[in-house]
Amino acid sequence: MLKIKRIYEEPDDSDGFRILVDRLWPRGMTKQRAKVDLWLKDIAPSTELRKWFGHDLQRWPEFYNRFVLELETKKELLELIEKREKAGTVTLLFAGRDEKHNEAVILKEIIDSRLK
Repeated sequence: MLKIKRIYEEPDDSDGFRILVDRLWPRGMTKQRAKVDLWLKDIAPSTELRKWFGHDLQRWPEFYNRFVLELETKKELLELIEKREKAGTVTLLFAGRDEKHNEAVILKEIIDSRLK
């Protein structure tokens, strides 16, 4: 099972293996409190793409498409998440406030579609 969760929410045993998918470490979050099993910053959107998007929802469709294109060069990282998921629950962690428009949402959709 693949889940998504804001890193600022309390960790839970049901999270399973916790992977942070942001390029930058979340503000104010200590490593002890975050309980991250793996920080996979290289799977996050490039710095250029992240800055271009700037959480502007009008840019979301284009950001989505550009990030999917970037992920085509990161298949080994997607496979790493897929292998972890086959072993048990994986939770993709993100720091952004918007729970519907972030890289974790896109990653989950991509991985779910690859596993079908």
